Amino acid sequence: MHAPIPLKIGSRQVFAIAGPAMVANLTTPLIGVVSTTAIGRLDDAALLGGVAMASVVFDCLFWLFGFLRMSTLAFTAQALGAGETREQTVILVRGFIVAGLIGAALIVLQLPLAAALFHLMGGSEGVTGAAKTYFMIRIWSSPFALANYVILGWLIGQGRANPALLLQVVINLVNMVATIMLVLVYDTGIAGAAIAALLSEAVGFGLGLIVCRRYADGGFAVPYAALFDRAKLMRLLSVNSDILIRTAALIATFLFFTAKGARAGDVTLAANSVLNNFLLVSAFFLDGLANAAQQLCGRAVGGRDARGFADSTRLVLLWGLGFALMVAVLFALSGPNLIDFMTANDAVRRAAREFLPFIVLAPIPGVFAFGFDGIYIGATWAREMRNLMLVSLAIFLAAWWSLQSFGNAGLWSALIVSYLSRGGLQGARYPALYRATFPKS
Repeated sequence: MHAPIPLKIGSRQVFAIAGPAMVANLTTPLIGVVSTTAIGRLDDAALLGGVAMASVVFDCLFWLFGFLRMSTLAFTAQALGAGETREQTVILVRGFIVAGLIGAALIVLQLPLAAALFHLMGGSEGVTGAAKTYFMIRIWSSPFALANYVILGWLIGQGRANPALLLQVVINLVNMVATIMLVLVYDTGIAGAAIAALLSEAVGFGLGLIVCRRYADGGFAVPYAALFDRAKLMRLLSVNSDILIRTAALIATFLFFTAKGARAGDVTLAANSVLNNFLLVSAFFLDGLANAAQQLCGRAVGGRDARGFADSTRLVLLWGLGFALMVAVLFALSGPNLIDFMTANDAVRRAAREFLPFIVLAPIPGVFAFGFDGIYIGATWAREMRNLMLVSLAIFLAAWWSLQSFGNAGLWSALIVSYLSRGGLQGARYPALYRATFPKS
């Protein structure tokens, strides 16, 4: 046990974490992007729709357990701020245990999961068949993918964003090379894309263990009493369950969006899936700053540093707005060329270009949605974040219902409304939560 470490917050401290975390988060959706691009070069709308649907399913399925990364990051940062060095290793081992149990459960339940998820998605027979092929192979990556969430959260929680970045880069380089070889060279189709994803996650986990072993105080062997401390386990359960419900509500928004696109036909589904990759890239890019908020705000809470917490909040939101404008300009200028690169189908290209303006707009409200997510997670204001996300889901559904006569444009408009409501609701609640966390400030 060491004394709490006071925070000195400035742009340099924010970007020491946010810079590598931005790139690390930016690479996260690339497994789906690379698979979609490789299959897209085969010029088959059904295959493209299938891999796109399956990639969205995995993004959402693994995202549902994103609390493994979020809570690991927050608790590690708080332990760092409080000077509890050994507790940081205990948090890592707890995370591995939970990730392994969840991953094993997903593998055991793969058949009913596939049946339920693809029934809800409502794609055509050709799209659904291709998606199931991908699903049944990639589901075996679950323990590795979820453990990699724990590793990513633990490293960033310690402020070690550079090793986290390098691990994500390795995962995606392995995936990229394997996908090109299996799909485009050896012509294994959608199964090859899934095998490549499985291989990349397994390699990432193996390297991640080596990296974590280097930074773990005293190695991975932790006392049984510390690992299963009742009070800390109950707090972990409470925070994780709240984040799980919040994430489920967020995923419901995107699954609803994808399902409505699927029912509009294969071309609309494929176009939305191409644009969804843009959306994921911008979201993970902005989430890099949210990662900085999680780490810095978590450390401030652990060290009872009200000023450091407030400074972190202000800088993250200001820099987030600047980066959102840059991303919007990038999509406006490069979007059409990127669409042409990702798919060779002319009908899909035309449909994707029609709705590109929504992708250009999305990063602006996304700043506050993702920025406040990071602040709330770092402070472990999980219950409040859960409740506000449920309200935001209701607002999204109401917006879609009122705009459904506008077709796919109405669907995209409702998604933008959901971004606005997430950031607005959390921003309005922030002052009261700050005063409750730092009553003497």
